[in-house]
Amino acid sequence: MTIISKDIVKAIEILNNDDVVAIPTETVYGLAGNIYSEKAIKKIFQVKQRPLFNPLIVHIHSIKKIHDIVSEFPDKAKILANAFWPGPLTLILKKKSNIPDLITGGKDTVAVRIPNHPVTLSLLKQLSFPLAAPSANPFNRISPTSSLHVEDYFKNTISMVLEGGECKNGIESTIIGFENNEPVLYRLGSISIEDIINVIGQIKIKNNKEIAPNAPGMLAKHYAPKTKTYLVNDVENFVKNYQNKKVGILRFSEDIHSINVVHVEILSKTGDLKEAASRLYNSLHKLDNLNLDMIVAEIVPDFGLGKSINDRLERATK
Repeated sequence: MTIISKDIVKAIEILNNDDVVAIPTETVYGLAGNIYSEKAIKKIFQVKQRPLFNPLIVHIHSIKKIHDIVSEFPDKAKILANAFWPGPLTLILKKKSNIPDLITGGKDTVAVRIPNHPVTLSLLKQLSFPLAAPSANPFNRISPTSSLHVEDYFKNTISMVLEGGECKNGIESTIIGFENNEPVLYRLGSISIEDIINVIGQIKIKNNKEIAPNAPGMLAKHYAPKTKTYLVNDVENFVKNYQNKKVGILRFSEDIHSINVVHVEILSKTGDLKEAASRLYNSLHKLDNLNLDMIVAEIVPDFGLGKSINDRLERATK
């Protein structure tokens, strides 16, 4: 039975015993284990039903710890780390030989970040090892932004969720790697492309890869509800074709009035993309639990964090 608790001492005990704990971050809750424990890492993959080729993200508490993990730290990576850590930026860098291949999907690179959440930073400071922590959800399902989401997924398979409240960002970290020393964006996330460009200039985007992905979140289908979901520009016209269906709606900022609409989730009544991102997964969880025939999501304005929201919705509707 999964316990939701604020007891960091208990979480440390579980992690020191080669087991896993769900932890809060500013993005989503993660399913965490000691990166040097084969038992713990295998359990993460097993519990999530995650393919072994899909690499995990290593979480550390200080930029000084980066040199325990990576063999190269390019100048542009340092600039990004200084600008955005602690925070929702993951860097993919050449790994040290002591980093297990199980963590990296057999690649010679490792994904690493410093999360910006006081509970998890405190936890990491008290551990003698970094944590690998992919999102705490079954593979391809909606990411969790509350401890209750995690408990709902893993009632009988993990022993503890470390309570940290609602995740403030609500979308996974932005992932950047390096090819020929030039930055490449592998996953859109909680830091917008515009903010990245402001710090390091133009950047290539390569955020889709089905075979041997460079980073988490590159597969076409991901972050998906159980309920059949559609992504459209014009929600009102679309639902007219499904008068006999129980429909749930995910809209950016405006309500909708239709006889067959069971429930409407509005991401931000003020049209704030940051608020919309923070509410995205929670809204999808609510809709997915209503026993609907279908969910219809609206494409949001495609700039800033809107690009990240649309990316998640596109993968949820494959």
